[in-house]
Amino acid sequence: MLALNADISFAQALDAPKAPATEVKLDTVTVQRGELQQTVDAVGKLQFHRFADVNVQVAGQIKNVLFAIGDTVQEGKLVMEISPAIRANQLETNRAQMARLRAELADQQAQTDYAESQFKRQTLLKAQNATREDAFESSRMGASTARARIDAINAQIQQLEVTLKSDEESSHNTQLVAPLSGTVVALNARAGQTVSVGQAGQPLMRIADLSQMTVQARVAEVDVTRLRRGMTANFQTPGYPGRTWSGKLRQVLLVPAEGSGEQGKPTFYNVLFEVDNPEQELMSGMTTQVQFIVAQAKDALLLPANLLGQRDAAGMYQVQVVNPERRIVARKVKIGLRNAQQVQVLSGLEAGEQVLVGPVPAPALVLQSKPTAPVGKP
Repeated sequence: MLALNADISFAQALDAPKAPATEVKLDTVTVQRGELQQTVDAVGKLQFHRFADVNVQVAGQIKNVLFAIGDTVQEGKLVMEISPAIRANQLETNRAQMARLRAELADQQAQTDYAESQFKRQTLLKAQNATREDAFESSRMGASTARARIDAINAQIQQLEVTLKSDEESSHNTQLVAPLSGTVVALNARAGQTVSVGQAGQPLMRIADLSQMTVQARVAEVDVTRLRRGMTANFQTPGYPGRTWSGKLRQVLLVPAEGSGEQGKPTFYNVLFEVDNPEQELMSGMTTQVQFIVAQAKDALLLPANLLGQRDAAGMYQVQVVNPERRIVARKVKIGLRNAQQVQVLSGLEAGEQVLVGPVPAPALVLQSKPTAPVGKP
């Protein structure tokens, strides 16, 4: 904080010592030490850092929903039961059909073995001119037909195996469990509701870990290049006036934020960082006012930024100092970090000195002075 002093008087016109002194009231600021931060400001939103959705893996009807919004669940805990569309009798029918096909395959294999043996016999007899041509052709055709029947039965078996595997998986996936430990934050399921795999719309249940939240801040293009991973980010939210939360910058997304940078609009980038939320006070969707700390100086000499005059060719600024003799002295100062309210004084002033606020009064005597010894960076 900078102390504001008033009613400082000084002698007027040294060249007229016998004239009565004139009291001039002055407003001053005392140079004090403190902390100065240079920040990039942005507006953001809170969102879940870790969450997972619960959806069905089989078509069917919701039998039971075991948790409501706001309930806490543990990973692996049963949260919902489904009655699959595949009924038990349909599964048993397919299994019976599989058994029939396998029996048919065994019978056809025996017939094929016999047909092939007959064909081999007829082949030998034909080589000895001991059989008729029609008998040979008949045996050849019989063996070929028998092998084709085996191929057809095997194809039916393979197709039915796929159906059986899907039916069995459907009968097993009737219990939905929590994919992570957290709080139920969304629920779009009710007992008796019919569901299907991959249906469009909101998830049946969303579970989020509320112990940590993510802030997504929109940073202007002109400022985003000043940000670095790991720098401190503070924010406030209207829901908790006067409170500040802190985190460390995790990521700057490399593509412009949605809806920015188009048709002459300013370009913004989304910047992400996490904040601990042990009491679960922060909620998804809350608005945040974010300050990314680009640089800071501790135990620095501080001066209001509006007291600086024009910058000269050497990079120095002029201020008006009221010395202990109540005279106004023009002083050159060197500035370090600055923000909209304050500047860090590197040289030209000492802690406790009084700097004039506003223009120099007409009756005052202004003395030119060399800068005092530089004050090192904190």
